[in-house]
Amino acid sequence: MSTNDGEFHGPSIDEFFPGALFFEDTPFEINRIMLVRFVAVAALLLVFWLGTRHLRIVPGRFQSLLEMGLDLVRVNVAEDLLGKKDGKRFLPILTTMFFMILFMNITGVIPFLNIAGTSVIGVPLVLAIVSYVTFIYAGVKKSPKNFFKNSLFPSGVPWPVYIIVTPIELLSTFVIRPVTLTLRLMMNMIVGHLLLVLFFAATQFFVFSLGGWWTLVGAGTLAFGFAFTLFEILVAFLQAYVFTLLTAVYIQLAVAEEH
Repeated sequence: MSTNDGEFHGPSIDEFFPGALFFEDTPFEINRIMLVRFVAVAALLLVFWLGTRHLRIVPGRFQSLLEMGLDLVRVNVAEDLLGKKDGKRFLPILTTMFFMILFMNITGVIPFLNIAGTSVIGVPLVLAIVSYVTFIYAGVKKSPKNFFKNSLFPSGVPWPVYIIVTPIELLSTFVIRPVTLTLRLMMNMIVGHLLLVLFFAATQFFVFSLGGWWTLVGAGTLAFGFAFTLFEILVAFLQAYVFTLLTAVYIQLAVAEEH
């Protein structure tokens, strides 16, 4: 960021490791990102409480918007990939994932919050573990004796080829899936935050520190900043959707008939 020394200092990864605000040096330490997460969860609960406390047969705008979000997960993710029966079984966890990620992502563009709750590894990792446990549970529940066997030793492969195939299946199914889920969500939110800070910090530097003709450059970085803010809102939604969709795909693969 720009500072009083007249030089421009870009955003740093240190922003994702802020100091404690409350309960410093205790197991309950709360920093800025933890506070943002609490705000996101509180907002999520408030939205659902307001949207469902007076349900109507002919919904109003707010209820309609909430139902659109719920139907997106129920129809386009759960039922399309898992069918009616399994979709209903796993709908609560898929819905929770989608809205939790969406609300924590969107804090990255909310004034005075300005950082996503998913931009530090804790939440993405926990959600990836939940996804991991869920698809393994679904597979073992469907086929207790054959899930791991069919995952690591797919049918129709000559026995000597298993020397190559089995390690690949082990890595891709039981290692790479949770790692990629975690990193995809976290890194998108980190990059988005750094770019937004870069655009708006550059605007402040060009306009207030340099002035003169540099103000025109500052106007350009400000325009890019606003445009990228809209893009970041789209990314927040897409990352929530992709994470939920991939979880449903993994569950669908786990309960497939060959298992």
